[in-house]
Amino acid sequence: MLRRPIITEQSSSGSLSIGELAARTGVPVGTLRTWEARYGVPSPVRGTGGHRRYGSDDVDLVLQTLRHRASGLSMTVAAERARSNVAAGESSVFAGLRRRHPELTVQVLRKPILLALCRAIEDECCAQADEPLLFASFQRDRFYRASERRWRDLSRTARGAYVLADFGRAPSANSRSGTPDGPIRVPVPEDASLNREWVLVCDAQDYPGCVVGWERPGQADRQDRLREFETLWSVDPAVVRDAAKVCAGLTEQYRPGKPFPLWDSLEDTPPPASLETRRASRVFDRLLAYLSAASADDPRV
Repeated sequence: MLRRPIITEQSSSGSLSIGELAARTGVPVGTLRTWEARYGVPSPVRGTGGHRRYGSDDVDLVLQTLRHRASGLSMTVAAERARSNVAAGESSVFAGLRRRHPELTVQVLRKPILLALCRAIEDECCAQADEPLLFASFQRDRFYRASERRWRDLSRTARGAYVLADFGRAPSANSRSGTPDGPIRVPVPEDASLNREWVLVCDAQDYPGCVVGWERPGQADRQDRLREFETLWSVDPAVVRDAAKVCAGLTEQYRPGKPFPLWDSLEDTPPPASLETRRASRVFDRLLAYLSAASADDPRV
C-alpha cells in the first residue's frame, strides 16, 4: 500500500537515501527497489562507499510514474513515459539529439537545401512507411500553410501526425484529431526554443527518418533563402525513436491537459541501423557537405 508522501528538507549533501526517497514519494522502499531493478525507476548514482543515492530528479521520476499509473497505463509504459519526460525535459529537438547521439554529423545548410532534405525524407519515409508516427515543426504558421495539403495527405495513412508552429491560441478546425481531417496542430509559444528549429520525424519500423535544423542566430537581415541551419539527419531507427520521444514530450508541454496518446508505441528499443544503411548515410553526409560548400560560393544554390 502506498503511503502519503512526507515533505522533508533534503539532506545537506544534496542527495537522498532510498528511505528518504520513499518518504518524499509515498512509495515503500521495497517497491522502489523492485521498480529500479525492473523498470529503471528511480535511477540512482553511487555515492561515497558505493551506496546508492537519489536526487530531486528521482523524486520527479517516481511521482510522474505514479501519475501515469493512475491514468491507467501499464507500469512499463508509465516508467518509460516518466523517463522520457524527466530525463529529456527538452525544449529543443536539436539539443536533445546532440545530447543523446554526439556521433551524428552536423551540417550547416541553407534553407533551400534543408527543405530539399526534408522533402526527400517526406517522400521516401513519410509517404512510404506503414502507419508511421509523424512530427514536424515549421517555425511559422505561414510555412506550414505552404505544405498543408501535403501534410493532410501524409496524415491519412499515419497512426498519428502532429505539426508544431506559432499557430496562436485560436483552435483550428482540424485540431481535434490527426485523420481524416489532417494532422493535429500544436501551438508553440513565440519565445520557445522550438521556434528556431525545423523538424521532421517519421517513426516507423520500415522507413524511419528524421531531419532537425537549428537556425543560427543573427540572421534577421538575411534573405529567407540565405538563412543557415545547423542540421542533423538520420535514418537510424534508434536515433529516430529518440527524436520522436522528444517531440511527443513537446506536444504534451504545449498542449496542457492533453496527454500524448501513443507513448506505448515508443516503448520498445528499435534495432540499430544496418551496416549498409550506415555506409549510405556517410556517403550522403559527404554529398550534403559538398552542397553546403557550393551554396556558400554561389547564393543561387
